[in-house]
Amino acid sequence: MKLAVLQSNYIPWKGYFDIIHDVDLFLFYDEVQYTKNDWRNRNRIYTQTGVQWLTVPVSASLEDSIDQAVIVPNRWQMKHYQSLLTSYAKAPYFRYYQEFLEFVYLESKWETISAINQFLIKKISSDFLKISTRFDNSKNFASSGSGHQKLLSLIQSTGAEVYVSGPAAKSYIHAEDYQNAGIQLIWKDYSDYPEYRQLFQPFEHHVSILDLLFNTGPDAPYYIWGWREDSIGR
Repeated sequence: MKLAVLQSNYIPWKGYFDIIHDVDLFLFYDEVQYTKNDWRNRNRIYTQTGVQWLTVPVSASLEDSIDQAVIVPNRWQMKHYQSLLTSYAKAPYFRYYQEFLEFVYLESKWETISAINQFLIKKISSDFLKISTRFDNSKNFASSGSGHQKLLSLIQSTGAEVYVSGPAAKSYIHAEDYQNAGIQLIWKDYSDYPEYRQLFQPFEHHVSILDLLFNTGPDAPYYIWGWREDSIGR
């Protein structure tokens, strides 16, 4: 069984969904400390004037975990919807996803950043990218210790034989501990994603998955992992 464990992010970039597609079980790791000015509550879209941040206002102390971080109620949902509408209304597939955007930003109320993040990630994965990976929360599995040891004990409690991790985790993961535990550690490679037709230039990879969906629609999976499978088949 292949496993990935990540904190939930706000409308993440395509690499996040690439990891989800790679595994059988994906755990949201929102019991760990909330970090400010990070991907938990913000991400980037591509506008006529360049890359723009969409940030969800959150109230959280340094002691709060991600799933304890409360969203500050103001007009952020309408602002995010208007920003997406203004930037992507002319994208080929924007209308295809507009009803979904209206539900998220105009018809729903979100109390925690974890709640909206997990909803968006699961919905985009299953409905729009047709990913069959199973989702769960880390709190539903036993773990002990802190930092690297807590993560490793969590992975062991799931019974996973393979753990897929983003390269940023190299700064705190001790690879030899995984080898000793009989767990194969795979570092995700985000390089060589193909470009697609964006509304603006120059091309920008590091934007929300929404950019890819609005511009390529049902072909989005090709630009995340399908191109890799095609290369192997040649």
